[in-house]
Amino acid sequence: MPTNYKRSKEELETKACKWWPTSLVEIESESSIIPALLRTQDQFISILTLADSNNPDTVFDVMQAANFPANLFFKHLMVLTDFGSEPLQRVNRDFSTYFPDGKLVYAIDGNEFSYTFSELPSRGSLTNKKMGTDVAGIFEAKPLSSFYKDLIMLLLFGSNAVDDQISNIFSKCIVGNMMGQTDELKEFIKQRYILVSRITGGAQANGLGNSAQIYAEEYLKQKLGAAYTIKSNGHIPGVSHNNRTETTFDLSVGHNGKYVGVEISFQVTTNSTIERKAGQAQARKAAVERSGNYIAYIIDGAGNFQRESALTTICQYSHCTVAYTDAEFDVLIDFIREKIG
Repeated sequence: MPTNYKRSKEELETKACKWWPTSLVEIESESSIIPALLRTQDQFISILTLADSNNPDTVFDVMQAANFPANLFFKHLMVLTDFGSEPLQRVNRDFSTYFPDGKLVYAIDGNEFSYTFSELPSRGSLTNKKMGTDVAGIFEAKPLSSFYKDLIMLLLFGSNAVDDQISNIFSKCIVGNMMGQTDELKEFIKQRYILVSRITGGAQANGLGNSAQIYAEEYLKQKLGAAYTIKSNGHIPGVSHNNRTETTFDLSVGHNGKYVGVEISFQVTTNSTIERKAGQAQARKAAVERSGNYIAYIIDGAGNFQRESALTTICQYSHCTVAYTDAEFDVLIDFIREKIG
């Protein structure tokens, strides 16, 4: 029996999740932490500047004197070193293999130091929640403890480990080498945060609505593979709404010279976005069909289902309509493969 890609509003609603899925909440949560890090980066730099590289433990004295939250300091290091909870969990799981004597032995400027871990390995997984580095925990200041000292030492000096295996694992953890060097710290940290801000800027700018587009794009790229060209805010050749400017779709998927334009709307609270898309739906479908291509919609959220007339119109003028779940994305992928190869 052929798959029913062109759903009615009622059929679509039976597949819908209605409320923000965890995948989107996690994307937006991470991006919402960045402003807090940017606001406190100067103080973070000051702590590292005042610490003495000849006596690395002094970083903890400066942190306590500045009353700087340990979890916030550690989150700075996680972002700067691109060493998040997943690799930390792997290190924690195999801790006795990497640190059989429970010590990190590292070198700075030819001087060798040794740090003895007190709390690592930790029972269970080193999740962001456990470390107080998730979106909820980061705004709840955690005092410096042996647990945080262990974590901070790994990300400050891991790349300096005398053991080659450990230094390779923590190869990006180079911040400790710049302690006491004001200019080097400022340049490295500020440049790193410019990059981080660019990466997370899209998700932060429009909140969960834009994160919905980002997640869908990444899902399609992963499942369809490199043979398909998938562009955010993309176009379909020959499709224009005014005979001059190419029509922009939330996503465009291209393969073998054929295209599917994908429009996305996820609204938990009702707003005008769905009405705008409904107003464009008939003309867009006609233009896409004239070009020999297709249009699909990803529609979900309790607010959107309150706009019955708008949703009915979109379903009427769509070649494929799916809800916002991974299973529904797989239906869209089947449609894409069936129609454009």
